[in-house]
Amino acid sequence: MFAGRIADFKGPLRDFRPDRMPDGDGLSRPLPDWIDDALRTAGEAAAADTWPQIRAFDYREYGINGNRSRFETLYFRRRLMLNDLVLAEWAEGSGRFLDAIIDGLILICEESGWQLPAHNAYERGGKRHSLPDPDDPVIDLFAAETAAILATTLHLLRAKLDAIDPAVVPRVEQEIDRRIFKPYLVRHFWWMGQGDERMNNWTAWITQNVLLSAFTLPTSLPLRRAILPKALQSLDAFLKDYAEDGACEEGVVYYRHAGLCLFGAMAILDQVAPDLVAPLWQEPKIRNIAEFICHMHVGGDYYFNFADSSAVVPPCGVREFLFGQAVQSQSLMDLAASHIERDANRLMPSEWNLWYRLQAVLWAPDILKRKVTAPARSDHCFPGIGLAIARDEHFALAVKGGHNGESHNHNDVGSVILYKDAKPLLIDVGVETYTAKTFSPRRYEIWTMQSAYHNLPTFDGVMQCDGDHFRAGGMEVRFEPEIAEIALEIAGAYRAEARLRRYRRTVRLLRGRAVEIHDQYDGDRPATLSLMTLAEPEIEGSLIRLGQLADIRVEGAGAISVEPLDIVDPRLQQSWPERIYRLLVPFGGSALTLSII
Repeated sequence: MFAGRIADFKGPLRDFRPDRMPDGDGLSRPLPDWIDDALRTAGEAAAADTWPQIRAFDYREYGINGNRSRFETLYFRRRLMLNDLVLAEWAEGSGRFLDAIIDGLILICEESGWQLPAHNAYERGGKRHSLPDPDDPVIDLFAAETAAILATTLHLLRAKLDAIDPAVVPRVEQEIDRRIFKPYLVRHFWWMGQGDERMNNWTAWITQNVLLSAFTLPTSLPLRRAILPKALQSLDAFLKDYAEDGACEEGVVYYRHAGLCLFGAMAILDQVAPDLVAPLWQEPKIRNIAEFICHMHVGGDYYFNFADSSAVVPPCGVREFLFGQAVQSQSLMDLAASHIERDANRLMPSEWNLWYRLQAVLWAPDILKRKVTAPARSDHCFPGIGLAIARDEHFALAVKGGHNGESHNHNDVGSVILYKDAKPLLIDVGVETYTAKTFSPRRYEIWTMQSAYHNLPTFDGVMQCDGDHFRAGGMEVRFEPEIAEIALEIAGAYRAEARLRRYRRTVRLLRGRAVEIHDQYDGDRPATLSLMTLAEPEIEGSLIRLGQLADIRVEGAGAISVEPLDIVDPRLQQSWPERIYRLLVPFGGSALTLSII
């Protein structure tokens, strides 16, 4: 889609301006007082703060015990402080933040490596080194992100920095060239794409930030001409792994680093080479990628959260709105505008990408002037990943087919997520704070990754297995005015030890009335269905009461039991209370039916 257009492109390559206003100009009119105040307050807090010290042990700790959060807290704090200082100086223009900005720029330039310890390897899945090699940089997600932050800073404040010390800007540009541009052109990193190798969010995310750096800095035309075709090839490698339906198999959290970064890359190219990109905005696949988040949204901050996604994620914002505008999606613009209106953090104070924050500052005032329309809700099917979503005025239901070899996979083929009145009823727990174990061969020892902790059956303790050959089959989806029905075969997701010949799951939304889950199986081991719930269940024979939210009537079960699960992980605590519950519903025979009202 992208690389094929470069041969016919003869036009000039323009500079990219990350501070371009909605009217196409730079900051030529005052910002609203509420934005000025917010930026100034954050800048003053950063100026009064102490820059975090990062020791060699902090970097090495990942290799010692697998902890990545302590280093990353220090690393990202530096970048957030720099962003706060830069935005305050850019908005105020007084010069009082410049000394602190120079401290931050040089401190980051002095880091031995910009890549995270978890990513300090030269091959996909290769050996991770305990410390970065300053002479052999790794371009990972956050090395490229760091370059984008620094390039945006120079774009906004170049003249002021030169006036204080003419050595600062050349030093920053030298580090970006050494750590990003040179290795980008002479090395092949896996995320660049090669043949049929599957890509993920890394490809779009890093490519966006390399393009931003190359076209925001006053780099040479030959350098830009060399980077451009390689970036376009990477974007094609990213797109090849998306079905035409636009579904992100990595889930809603990674939509913002995958689909939205594809948009970011295209938005940059739209400025620097408009004739190259303009026709692609109307491609159905690009629009479908944009609208994925609309279908996954349930209500408030809740989303259907398969894969490594949390159920509660930050509201949509300016980036989603601009993507919707670019592809002419009214539903995405409506969703984003409604979220921006209610979001107290619409200026993205916790975002480390400075360009994203600039977009929020520049566009939020205009978006807030719009008349907000409630986004439309409808049934939807994503055949590419085997995901079906059905809704009525009370229930929002998602059924996951697909396979267990997806990026950021959980063993969850056939699982169901159900909300009633936008409140969680049957949940996907999500993912704990990332550690070395999360992306190791021991990933599926983590309970949240296991099928036994999804709304799925086990067979005498035998769970689903990981790998793309463990998959659903025969998925059938039917959406009608009175009923939505999703049926699929999930026996193929279990290893041979399950001794399972057939397991057919049928989920029906009887619109305006109830949800039914009917499971029929043929196997040699006893089956027990797990149901993950937020409300503490009360068991009255074959009736399960989930507080005031819903009742589940069960047919065909043995004695039902409840297992409380304490939530102690900080990432899980962002979505759930201190305790959730796992219902264990044993089959009394070969069939089990749940009626949820």
